[in-house]
Amino acid sequence: MKKLVCTEPGVAALVEYEDRAILSNEVKVKVEFAAPKHGTELADFRGTTPFIDGKYDPEWQVFARREENEPRGIVYGDLPLGNMFVGTIIEAGADVTEYAVGDRVCSYGPIKETQIVNGVDNYKLRKMSKDASAKNAVCYDPAQFALGAVRDSNVRAGDNVAVIGLGAIGQIAIQLAKRAGASVVIGVDPIEKRRVIAQKHGADYAFNPMTEDVGMEIKKLTDKLGADAIIETSGSVHALQSALKGLAYGGTIAYAAFAKPFPQGLWLGQEAHFNYGKIIFSRACSEPNPEYPRWSRKRIENVCWELLMNGYLDCEDILDPIINFEESAEGFSYYVDQHPDESIKLGVKFGGIK
Repeated sequence: MKKLVCTEPGVAALVEYEDRAILSNEVKVKVEFAAPKHGTELADFRGTTPFIDGKYDPEWQVFARREENEPRGIVYGDLPLGNMFVGTIIEAGADVTEYAVGDRVCSYGPIKETQIVNGVDNYKLRKMSKDASAKNAVCYDPAQFALGAVRDSNVRAGDNVAVIGLGAIGQIAIQLAKRAGASVVIGVDPIEKRRVIAQKHGADYAFNPMTEDVGMEIKKLTDKLGADAIIETSGSVHALQSALKGLAYGGTIAYAAFAKPFPQGLWLGQEAHFNYGKIIFSRACSEPNPEYPRWSRKRIENVCWELLMNGYLDCEDILDPIINFEESAEGFSYYVDQHPDESIKLGVKFGGIK
């Protein structure tokens, strides 16, 4: 059997592995479909993540440098690649009562042919019907951050909303904002394919930030008001500057991107200073949630899973392209790292996909 790993920064490979025997609380899953993340996982792959030499200290709530004698946060050689998988349980431990051999499930895990997962009191191991969409299922993770950003930006019926960055999180945010009753929904991305799909699934307008003054276009479309809510997922300094320009007086930017250090170009003395804008750094998995105790990470996950499985969200076009597992090392390097302009969210199939 084989799995997809990062052997050194920028290098993906399929390597062989052998499964250990499962424990009494575990299940083994034969994988049919999987997907990586295109944001934080790419930073790991490239070796640019702050977690290699840094760590987040929850007591002080700051990033701190790792001591010389501490293990590094990311270790290459056998670093797993991948985020979500769908498959069928082929073995279950003696203590597992909620799942059975033959159940189709989705959960978190790297891209590999089999998965061993805790099967006792693990709500993150999601059951799904035989005909449920595997493409929707592997969007379980980005859907949570899209929902969190929509809620953090306080999108309400009648609002003007812009979403900057139309990867998986941005595409799902477009759908959620439109279905929440937003009056005008605007998508922003330099990649034409992403703009087309956003308009197919709810965006009223879509702009290319490389050729248009996005902030001004938002103001023009909203009779000079600007966007009540802007969801920023790209992490670009120019995107944030455009968001500040296009934001309505007193509006909210939900900053969902995990940004790298900004170069020169961010100017907080212009629209940001005059227009009473608010920036909320949105991260659905940080606890407690801003709406805690009514909303928690678990509630966000439960709601997203329901919306994905009942068809309220449609992620069929977001999984693009889809490649065979045997091509996943080359495919990850090409579509996720080298040519992100040719993909939205990479899908990896092991067998038949529904």
